Amino acid sequence: MKVKFKYGIKTYSGLIDEMVYGSYRKDELCLGREFVYPTLTENNHALGSTMQNLASVYRNISPTYLQDLKKYALRNGQDNVPKDKVIPTAFSLFLKMMYAWLESDPEHVNLSAVTLADIVALDAPVRTIKRAVDAGFLHRVEVYADLTAGIQ
Repeated sequence: MKVKFKYGIKTYSGLIDEMVYGSYRKDELCLGREFVYPTLTENNHALGSTMQNLASVYRNISPTYLQDLKKYALRNGQDNVPKDKVIPTAFSLFLKMMYAWLESDPEHVNLSAVTLADIVALDAPVRTIKRAVDAGFLHRVEVYADLTAGIQ
């Protein structure tokens, strides 16, 4: 939920009195939610394993690909995200792109074990941001033809 504070305080990030607050949009938007510790299930562990692998892949992508992903995130925030919503980060867009790739080819893609070498060997549409946009894995933005750096 959106939060408004008294006494001229615009935003706050952190945990106070069982509420978690986050500051977004260059300190113009504050969101709050109740802190709830989830009950862990087998599905949580499987998802955690997949996320750890994808985070490892993300840490090893080329710096030029990461620059392109950050440029895309900024352009996507300007073109597709309303002003009162949080702009997706480069990492969240990377995850969205990887899960869209999984949906497009579930027989060959295993996100809990995928590597950069697999992405290159399978000639995946996620090899460049431009190809991911063209494949429909990411929202189209006004300018994206320049986002052609390879993932490896």
